[in-house]
Amino acid sequence: MRAYLKILAAMLASALPCVAQPTHARHKPMHPKATPEMIFYNGVIYTGEGFAQDEPRTVEAMAVGTGKVMAVGTSEAIQRMAGPRTVLRNLDSAHTGVVVFPGFNDAHTHLGGAGSTKLNVDLTGVKSPSEMLDKIAAYAKSAPAGHWLTGGNWDQTLWAAKVLPTRAELDEVTGGHPAFLDRIDGHIAIANSAALAAAGITGRTRAPQGGAIDLDASGEPTGILRESAKDLVYKVIPPPSREERRKGDALAIEDALSHGVTSVQDFSDWQDFLIFEEMEKEGALQIRISEWLPFKAPLARLKRMRAHHDRNDPMLHTGMLKGFMDGSLGSHTAAMKAPYSDDPGNTGLPQYTQAQLNRMAVERSQAGFQLGFHAIGDEAAAMALEAYAQPGVSRTARNRIEHAQVVDPMDIPRFKKLGVIASMQPNHLLTDMNWAEARLGDRRAAYSYAWKAFLDAGVPLAFGTDYPVEPITPFRGLYAAVTRMNEAGTMTYFPAEKLSRGVALDAYTQGSAYAEFAEKRKGKLIPGYDADFIVVDRDLYKISAAAILGTQVIETFVAGKTSYVHGAVGR
Repeated sequence: MRAYLKILAAMLASALPCVAQPTHARHKPMHPKATPEMIFYNGVIYTGEGFAQDEPRTVEAMAVGTGKVMAVGTSEAIQRMAGPRTVLRNLDSAHTGVVVFPGFNDAHTHLGGAGSTKLNVDLTGVKSPSEMLDKIAAYAKSAPAGHWLTGGNWDQTLWAAKVLPTRAELDEVTGGHPAFLDRIDGHIAIANSAALAAAGITGRTRAPQGGAIDLDASGEPTGILRESAKDLVYKVIPPPSREERRKGDALAIEDALSHGVTSVQDFSDWQDFLIFEEMEKEGALQIRISEWLPFKAPLARLKRMRAHHDRNDPMLHTGMLKGFMDGSLGSHTAAMKAPYSDDPGNTGLPQYTQAQLNRMAVERSQAGFQLGFHAIGDEAAAMALEAYAQPGVSRTARNRIEHAQVVDPMDIPRFKKLGVIASMQPNHLLTDMNWAEARLGDRRAAYSYAWKAFLDAGVPLAFGTDYPVEPITPFRGLYAAVTRMNEAGTMTYFPAEKLSRGVALDAYTQGSAYAEFAEKRKGKLIPGYDADFIVVDRDLYKISAAAILGTQVIETFVAGKTSYVHGAVGR
């Protein structure tokens, strides 16, 4: 902490301003006669230009005003723009080591889910069933009578036996509370007996389309509910209060800002969007949010939701429609063209028939919506592409496939042909590489998480984290993208699909901006672009790949204002 305070003190050093304007061969100042609110100088500032070509451009100084980058160039030239009220920040990068990058734009988050987990039973990273049960028991003891135990984020693949938990195990530690705890991917959950009873689920209950209720040898529910079957319990869980929801959302936003994320493309509940809207009206929303709407909702409702808030609001607006084609590899529910190698006979759980999907995609596309389909298995990706190929579905709407973890190589060229973006999360590989090859077999594993194959085919890449399925930090994703190696550096997963550092940075900034139609105002630090940037303690372009994982964000700026500094949300 002392080192960071020393760095911050150096950054706050100022010099006497004098008035003039910068000159630079590449860019003209945004407003030649305007006075900047803030100038950063004596630094290493990556403008974001040239990332995709691995020829990154840096400048020494940047002028910021009215939420935008006004000018970039040499320290001498930019300082001449200063007026009597301009705040001058001496980065002194040669001595402090701090470097400025464009803020990260996470192309796939669930802020509401993250906030809910933080306020409830958080089982992220538990290493054994006993550790999981101990945490649940501790929470149950302090919970009010009748309170539902929710949250989760457990992952049985981290456990020695890798066996799913059961309702009987939960019953022993939940003290009469109904409990419903999601797996880390959100595609299966474990319910105790009280939760199953509240939802009326028995061994004779029929699962809805696209879902499954696991039964034991006696024909009774084990407590594991898959995909749409989870909705049977969700609908009987009391919703959080507005105060609880806002507290959780604020914690999730703070987490994002502390890791250098200045924009998110988010899929949370509509009630979370209303909280974000409330925060914006109060001047308390310090991150940019493009909120997705549920593809499966009735079209009339989707139109009302879209009309509810200004779609051109740069801080908060609704964006694409998010639909689910399948589940996840970790839950054996991703829809596959052939059975799982470690679960013969199981090809996953598609959420739609092709006819249903095609009809709904055409209807929503013609209503002017951008579409984004969660598709992890190769069958799910093929179904999504077939829907996008239908007459009446726009080829210019920048429709997306989210995750695209396993895609038949024959289908990759269809992304390019149909104008589909591959919205991917490289950090998933850090978790999945421990078991993905067992799920998929050698042949399919070789073309899984195929970032470079998409890039080589001319398919736009947009990177994110899938927070809270994975931590929101983009630095894990960068590391995964350029190494395809576990965090310990002891295991590599099909390294031919590695990306260069510049391409990975581009996918997290310009690529994700393109995916939300914002590439002309986000993702670069050049005149006229949003002044969304971060100060980090190392040069992400020059340090070793392993050192990327230890990157510390010193300060985060959104619209030219400090939103995060040293663990505290800015005021």
